[in-house]
Amino acid sequence: MTAAERDPGLQPERTRLAWRRTTLACTVVALLAVRQALYGGVTAAGVLAVALSLLAWLGLLAVAHRRVAVMEAARPAPLPPRHALTAAACTVALAVFAAAALF
Repeated sequence: MTAAERDPGLQPERTRLAWRRTTLACTVVALLAVRQALYGGVTAAGVLAVALSLLAWLGLLAVAHRRVAVMEAARPAPLPPRHALTAAACTVALAVFAAAALF
């Protein structure tokens, strides 16, 4: 099957929407973590949690942006394991930093 014969259907759009939904959810989590970390005043631990949350959020945003860009190709490549691991690690890191900000 050539690239001209491929009918991607709605798969690229579904993938774009899924990545946008994921980045939106992670943005909300990161913002809530920032709010919680700075709620009682600025502390060194709070600033560290905010910085790490923003770093994890930027990592996830970079992976999502690359994946959405790949979906524009006639025959998109599968998600590399390294990118999948990065996305999962950023998501877990955001959850850990948000939980740490509560205590």
